[in-house]
Amino acid sequence: MPFPFQVWNRFRSILLLSVFLFVLILPAPEALAKRPPETRSLEEIDISQDMHGKDLNGYEFVKEDLRGIDFSSADLRGAIFNNSELGGANLMGADLEDAVAFASGFEGSDLRDANFTNALLMESRFSDAQIEGADFTNAVLSRIQQKQLCSKAAGVNSETGESTSYSLGC
Repeated sequence: MPFPFQVWNRFRSILLLSVFLFVLILPAPEALAKRPPETRSLEEIDISQDMHGKDLNGYEFVKEDLRGIDFSSADLRGAIFNNSELGGANLMGADLEDAVAFASGFEGSDLRDANFTNALLMESRFSDAQIEGADFTNAVLSRIQQKQLCSKAAGVNSETGESTSYSLGC
């Protein structure tokens, strides 16, 4: 039987080797840190008055003046419009599924046949917006917004087949 000193030395060697191997294969702390998703700026997408049919999936528009821009038929799924102005913008047929539009202005915008499924639209304004055929299924709206939109809800969305009034819970 080995002496206790020899057992301790073997144990210590194995322990040091294990720690060394663990540190060797452990990723660097900066690799473990959570990073925010890539922020896409307006310079990156070269914003223009004609954004018809563009793929803007997941882009961020924070405090931007987007009034009068043609976003018709654009892919805006997961896009963020925080504190942005879209008054008079053309969003006809645009896909805004899972979009976030917090405190944004859609006054006078053309939202006909747009898809707002699962969109977060709290504190946004929709006065004088055209919403015929827009789909608001599971969209988060304030009660006041919902009542205003229900007063002019009409039509059926051509892509989802959902009626505007039903999708708003009117």
